[in-house]
Amino acid sequence: MSFSTLPGSSSFSSHPLAPYGWDADWEAEFAPHAERGLLPGRVVRVDRGLCDVVTPAGVVRADTEFVVPRDPMKVVCTGDWVAVDPEGDDPRYVRTLLPRRTAFVRSTSSKRSEGQILAANVDHAIVAVSLAVELDLGRIERFLALAWESGAQPVVVLTKADLVPDPVTLAHLVQDVETTAPGVPVLTVSAHAGDGLDALVALVGSGTSVLLGQSGAGKSTLANALLGAEVMDVQAARDVDGKGRHTTTTRNLLALPGGGVLIDTPGLRGVGLFDAETGVGQVFSEIEELAEECRFSDCGHESEPGCAVRSAVEAGELPVRRLESYRKLMRENQWITAKTDARLRSEIKKDWKKRGAEGKAAMEAKRGRWR
Repeated sequence: MSFSTLPGSSSFSSHPLAPYGWDADWEAEFAPHAERGLLPGRVVRVDRGLCDVVTPAGVVRADTEFVVPRDPMKVVCTGDWVAVDPEGDDPRYVRTLLPRRTAFVRSTSSKRSEGQILAANVDHAIVAVSLAVELDLGRIERFLALAWESGAQPVVVLTKADLVPDPVTLAHLVQDVETTAPGVPVLTVSAHAGDGLDALVALVGSGTSVLLGQSGAGKSTLANALLGAEVMDVQAARDVDGKGRHTTTTRNLLALPGGGVLIDTPGLRGVGLFDAETGVGQVFSEIEELAEECRFSDCGHESEPGCAVRSAVEAGELPVRRLESYRKLMRENQWITAKTDARLRSEIKKDWKKRGAEGKAAMEAKRGRWR
């Protein structure tokens, strides 16, 4: 029996998969597979070629043997919608993967050009940042660049807010993050005390949210607070640096009691960019806006005359740290992209040589004036 013919199919809210995000668009996408008698489901966990899939008939174990692509960007991931065999002993087989609406992707390594999908079909990307340690604004910018690029709405959650009892200090920390994250909601939460959870619950109450951050950021504690139960194991962070062990070792998709779906992920040590130029531009939207006023359309904001970005820095309107971080992430992303594009790689090398020559000429001109 196809999912569309299940009792109550006229109302999506009564569908067995409705708590996991099933809607009219997914049903339309799945229609050809329903005609073949396949069963729809959402991947809630992936482990070494096997995955757990929640279907109208319950959770089944499925083998991904028939959907193993050469492209690592197309492997089955937590959050994917799939078509599986309607019956049979576990493991059944995943027969096809439905097209993704969004995907959170990072590079696997700075020395390679492959992407790794952390979560699929995500509406909100929650970046958990611990207030138990000094804020790393550069790392927050990296997470946000990938979040914007994924197509999801980023949200920064400052966890362990109870460790900053002074409201003035807490307000300064929030302001620092808000400056780093234009257009992004910034929430302060204490999962232990329950402070700030209402706003977060309301935000994640619809759609799918992925929980991201370093080990020790309090993701598992936050996940348990949202789930209203001790579902995820929790370990204390080290006192010396605030870092924790990898409590969560797999990406798990869980339906929230108040609505919405949460994907919890292991702590991320490396957050390499992967084809995220648009995301970087969105994180540094104020620099992108200033760049439109530069004299040259290809201004690198280094030594070019008429650079509106450097003028803003000199006037104290743009923090030097922001410009340096923008340059760093743009260069990194450009280099990662160039690894898979020989022509682009050649153009980048020519551009670097040109800029180097221009900088050298400018220094020579200055020396000439000093003599």
